[in-house]
Amino acid sequence: MHVSSAIKQALKLQNSILAKYLIRNVLMLTAGVFIVIGLVIFGNQLVLVIKESLEEGIPIADLLPLVSFKMIRDVPLILSLSLFLAIILAVSKSYKDSEAIVMNSLGIGDKHLMVFIQPVVMIILIFILFLTTVAVPWSKQQRSMIMDRSENASEFSFIKEGEFQEFKGGELVFYASKVKEVEGESTQNMEEVFIYTLANGQPIITLATQAQKYTDTKTKSVYLRLKDGARYHGFPSTANKKILNFDQYDLQIIDGEKRHNINTTIKTESKPTLELIFSSKVGEIAEWQWRLSQPVSVFILSIFAIMLGKTSPRGGKNLGVLAGVLVFILYNNALLMAKSSLERGEISPLVGLWWVHLLVLFIIFMFYAYRHGKLSQLIRKPF
Repeated sequence: MHVSSAIKQALKLQNSILAKYLIRNVLMLTAGVFIVIGLVIFGNQLVLVIKESLEEGIPIADLLPLVSFKMIRDVPLILSLSLFLAIILAVSKSYKDSEAIVMNSLGIGDKHLMVFIQPVVMIILIFILFLTTVAVPWSKQQRSMIMDRSENASEFSFIKEGEFQEFKGGELVFYASKVKEVEGESTQNMEEVFIYTLANGQPIITLATQAQKYTDTKTKSVYLRLKDGARYHGFPSTANKKILNFDQYDLQIIDGEKRHNINTTIKTESKPTLELIFSSKVGEIAEWQWRLSQPVSVFILSIFAIMLGKTSPRGGKNLGVLAGVLVFILYNNALLMAKSSLERGEISPLVGLWWVHLLVLFIIFMFYAYRHGKLSQLIRKPF
């Protein structure tokens, strides 16, 4: 049976009991798989956000929004995987229960099943398209605003009076006996300052009678301006210790250039999709191609899932699911690699991420030909 005639026949049977039965199974399995995977991933996200908030001093009131925004970010990937595995499980179940064998005897094969599930696939595809092009960029923008607000709030008030505090993962230990806020300015004045840092594995101890915390307006780097003090390289007991006395010394706490690069990346990810589409920057081209690639992959994977779910009654129960997980991981990793290559300018925007989809479609075509015994005919056919 030719593909066109099979599609026409499948469209006629779209409202049949068989089609509705398959759609119902796919929907139920998609919901079940999504709940299981979602509980694992969202639970892990909750723990990570709480840990991050404790380390960076994020207010408790911002915890729930941050968790929600991260959940929105992960929904497209989880939903895509859930639908893919659900189709494999639904088709596999029909073969295990010999239902598919009966359908095959009636002339209903893979091409028909691919058409039967399209209403579900299209609904989920449109929903994922909305998430990747609208909801996810908005959630990243909102999360960035919360993180910036928390960072800016703590940037000029994280130094506490009379307490030893660790920064940069313990690489910097700070103590000030007195801390005074300067009204109307984003600075702090401190007295009797002690600073312990590591440079190339060597300890450096800095003592100063006075210090002032300020931000460079050009570079946005945060500094401590130390006055009347000394820097000790190495411990006093070591033979190669060095002592440097100074009247004034500026110690960088936060690198403004690194923070700018991070904010630039976040800004690109949170830009509206229409704005990115008309951009000529490779980073922004890679971003909008990535956003569109996720819903495109849903359609392609739905076709692949039909063939992966086709097993014999005596076949391995979980072989199709394991193969599906492997295919999904490889597919998404290939898209991420293509996105990174495009951002670095290693491939043309015309090629972009599309070559990954074309490669997967070619693999599906070859797999289909192999399963139906047509691969040898294609190889022998002269061009």
